[in-house]
Amino acid sequence: MIFPCILSGGVGTRLWPLSRKDRPKQFLTIFDGDSLFQKTCKRVQASGFADPIVIGSNNHRFLIGEQLAELGIDAQSILLEPVGRNTAPPALMAAMTAVETDPDALVLLLPSDHLIRKEDEFIASVVNAEVAARNGAIVTFGITPTEPNTGYGYIKVVSGSDPVRPVDAFVEKPDHARAEEFLRAGDYFWNAGIFLYSAKTMIAAFKSLQPKLFEDVSAVMKTRHADLDFTRLDTATFEKLDNISIDYAIMEKASNVVCAPVAPQWDDLGSWSAIWTVLDKDGDGNSALGDARFLGSKDCLAFADKGLVSVIGLENVMVIATADSVLVAHKDRAQDVKDVVEQLKSEGREEAEKHPRAYKPWGYTERISAGDRFSVQSMLIKPGKQLSLQSHLHRAEHWVVVSGTVEVTIDGDTRLLTENQSAYVPLGARHTLTNPGKIPVRMIEVQSGTYLSEDDIIRYDKASHIE
Repeated sequence: MIFPCILSGGVGTRLWPLSRKDRPKQFLTIFDGDSLFQKTCKRVQASGFADPIVIGSNNHRFLIGEQLAELGIDAQSILLEPVGRNTAPPALMAAMTAVETDPDALVLLLPSDHLIRKEDEFIASVVNAEVAARNGAIVTFGITPTEPNTGYGYIKVVSGSDPVRPVDAFVEKPDHARAEEFLRAGDYFWNAGIFLYSAKTMIAAFKSLQPKLFEDVSAVMKTRHADLDFTRLDTATFEKLDNISIDYAIMEKASNVVCAPVAPQWDDLGSWSAIWTVLDKDGDGNSALGDARFLGSKDCLAFADKGLVSVIGLENVMVIATADSVLVAHKDRAQDVKDVVEQLKSEGREEAEKHPRAYKPWGYTERISAGDRFSVQSMLIKPGKQLSLQSHLHRAEHWVVVSGTVEVTIDGDTRLLTENQSAYVPLGARHTLTNPGKIPVRMIEVQSGTYLSEDDIIRYDKASHIE
């Protein structure tokens, strides 16, 4: 059995302002209604594959759970990383998890933020590599290059036509001249960061090549404890792990590494210019996501999260408009978006990392407006869900029901509110909301007070999953 392990801990700052720390690119539903995370999960819903193991950030647990639920997929395990520690620790954690179910398990390690358009070809390549993995090889999948791209590392393989070939060398990201040489040579492939290996083989590799990291990850795995559908790990123990990639930790040191070349129309979509390359275009090369118009423009990308974006008389320009931020840049400067994010972080701007919509176990909130001593947001509460019993030291709240029926409890007084009805929550009052119905509740919340940040919450529920 092949156990897919889906890594979903990345941030994707080069796709700002749509991708942010609290909702990174793998969870954005801009690709035919599915996110890249969902596409990755669906890709391995095939014969011979077990339910996926998901390893992701604790901050994204509700996004992971929500998007799996939308697909009707039950994960084998959802391991929550308290902090990011690159790809080596997850590769070992996946092996340790899989071997508990099947001593002969194979693990297919998959980043969750890649787009693969020829999925049948990719799965066929995985199946062709299965024998090599069962015989003790660690298989890396090399993408046949279509251009002299300098944004990827390369894998040099031994010449031949076999579906799986020995690796000659791993090569760091080259300059343009070397990338052109690699393209002409024909035996260099893009390193996609996708691996297939026996769980026992990977465990043995860590014991031999990274003994301290093996011991540290083993200590982390001993701290596992369940929280609903998630598996939590001790933060202090996890923070001690080396921040190291599987390439540096194992692949470049091991002698049993082979490569399976494949051409599945793969993209890691690391920038807005990369997004533009895979989208449908009009006769002038323009691509639109959302409500966008082009006039006298060529080879442009326009994204409208809300409202209308019009692009007039421009070439090779990207316009990305979200509810609270707008990015305008030349496509040649797409990689520089991350520098804007770093500048915003240094200024303490919340637009750098926080999206207006914040997902919760019970639904979501979405910021509408904010100013001195007030904040307005919309709320959606899913059927059967409840907010924690809580109070605030510095703010009062006013709720207006837009649709649905909600049960409101304020200082022990419980009543039902329906459309157009409202309730006032005084400063310091203990309160909670419950949706007892069969349809989502939509509300508007107005906060007023001297301090309106999220950390002004005293919770009285012990269950950690209620917020």
